[in-house]
Amino acid sequence: MTTVRVTESTTATPEQFLAGLTDFGPDRSEIWPNSQPKFLTVHGQGDTWADVTEGSAAGGGVWERLRYDWSNPLDIVLTTTDSNTWGRKSGHRYTLTSNADSSTTVQTVMVRDGISIKGRALALVLTVLGKPFLRKGMRGVLRAIEARSSTPRA
Repeated sequence: MTTVRVTESTTATPEQFLAGLTDFGPDRSEIWPNSQPKFLTVHGQGDTWADVTEGSAAGGGVWERLRYDWSNPLDIVLTTTDSNTWGRKSGHRYTLTSNADSSTTVQTVMVRDGISIKGRALALVLTVLGKPFLRKGMRGVLRAIEARSSTPRA
């Protein structure tokens, strides 16, 4: 099992981050590139949860079904419930902290438990390249959320 942690700062508020994370509309991949429309299915959604399958063609087609829980909007937990690559010990956690300078610190924890040859190989790669990969990805996500948050939506 591989665990990768990164911490990044953003000008987006915790509410804006949560809105970007839980928008499962057709433009989702503009913020979350690994959530391509071809793989996106919302199975159910409530006020503080969602059951979503998402993925991308990267890595030979990786998808996972996630249970999103934002009952604590500052500690958002995504738990893998099914995947062609990752086991049920896999998931993501986003811990948000508002700072005195109006920025938000986003601590991201990604856990990967490979269940197939491809999953174990990807998890092994993540032990070496996971931190820079996740950091670069989160920076892109945060810049997209910031841009979206500064642009009035129709």
